Amino acid sequence: MSNNCLEVRSIVKRFAGHVAIDGVSFTVQPGRIFGLLGPNGAGKTTTIRIVNRILMPDEGEVLLGDRPMTDADLARVGYLPEERGLYKKMKVGEQAVYLARLKGLSRDEAEKRLRRWFDKFEIGGWWNRKVEELSKGMQQKVQFIATVLHEPELVILDEPFSGFDPVNAELLKKEVLELKEKGCTIMFSSHNMNSVEEICDDIALINKSKVVLSGEVDEVRARYRTGYYQLVAAADRLLPEMPELFRIRKMEAKRSEMCYLLEAENPAMSNSDLLRHIVDKVEVRSFAEQLPSMHDIFLKEVGGITEE
Repeated sequence: MSNNCLEVRSIVKRFAGHVAIDGVSFTVQPGRIFGLLGPNGAGKTTTIRIVNRILMPDEGEVLLGDRPMTDADLARVGYLPEERGLYKKMKVGEQAVYLARLKGLSRDEAEKRLRRWFDKFEIGGWWNRKVEELSKGMQQKVQFIATVLHEPELVILDEPFSGFDPVNAELLKKEVLELKEKGCTIMFSSHNMNSVEEICDDIALINKSKVVLSGEVDEVRARYRTGYYQLVAAADRLLPEMPELFRIRKMEAKRSEMCYLLEAENPAMSNSDLLRHIVDKVEVRSFAEQLPSMHDIFLKEVGGITEE
């Protein structure tokens, strides 16, 4: 799987006359982090269940490289579903070993790996406690560990940050990035944009059952360029109006500096060319294009609010 891309090609799924996903297509490249984004109810979970072969599409197919994905491929996949759920009366370590053995690990190897992960996630002292004694965040840690313990080549996480406090969300992001560094391919769904720009290489945005936007994160942001720039310059000289190049939308004095908000008149002009004209007029302290965030793009495309 490591040298094969995962391709979702024109999949359609209907439930009792309702079209849950309608012609969804995207490609997850090996060794990259792919974000499947969209508001609640857009079709993300249905898409992920089809990729995991829990559901079969009514139309379309899921390919691994140049062939249809099969049940045998699932041995190399780690899947954390949106619906969290552990057996509440079982002991934590006992259940984690059970889940690991379902993925083909021996008891000894499972326990060895689990002890290492439990220490890393600072839950080693909970090995012999019952699951029902764990907080929701701790239970999610256990399920994440069970998802990646068998060292899958493809990890699929459905709303992995939902319910995590900021500290544990950062811990999870760190682990996802470490998995990528080891060559793992990661696909996750989210309706929360806060983590997307930090960890995603590529995204597809689903709204009302269809993909409405896809591409590399940096390329997508560039596609939505606003033409606005933030300039900080020494205050000894004021930047003159250059209407053929830009308009000054805002200026503010701060101690020995002047802060400007500029709007470029020619969107085809490169940042370097624009800056070249400015440095002849003032002493530049900093200059940066104001690209929209993925949060801004999300709201522009689908409206609504991204937080639960």
